Amino acid sequence: MRSSGSGCIATNDVRGTPVHCEPPIRASRRIVPPRPRKLTDLTSLEQARRIAALCEEKLATDVTILDMRTVCDFTDFFVIATGGNQRQTKAISDEVHFVLKRDHGLLPRAVAGEREGTWIIADYTDTVLHVFTGETREFYRLEDLWSDVPKVEAAASG
Repeated sequence: MRSSGSGCIATNDVRGTPVHCEPPIRASRRIVPPRPRKLTDLTSLEQARRIAALCEEKLATDVTILDMRTVCDFTDFFVIATGGNQRQTKAISDEVHFVLKRDHGLLPRAVAGEREGTWIIADYTDTVLHVFTGETREFYRLEDLWSDVPKVEAAASG
């Protein structure tokens, strides 16, 4: 048997009571439109310097920016930082992720090494962040590997 006006078939439950075929009325929810994603307003150099400053705020040591523009086409800068232990490397990486997302709408394309925490790599396209523990940084020596590229000052002069 069809119910009037709704076009759905009325049925009975186990006890023989008619069951309504209209969907239950839900309490109205206020729909909040998503915030529009803002594109980053940082140049690649500003992005590298911002990442370096965030690393230093989380007490990273030996923070270095390498200008990779002359030797590779997948990124402009490497930011290399050292954390005192695996927990600190994770905290540094998390802080950079959180602040860049909150302040600039910027998320990494990929992140690797978070589980181990000895070398965390976050690819922010224009800048690749490398956060090492001291022993791992000494072992891989990225600065020696890329010794032919110029280093950039972390703070803007002037």
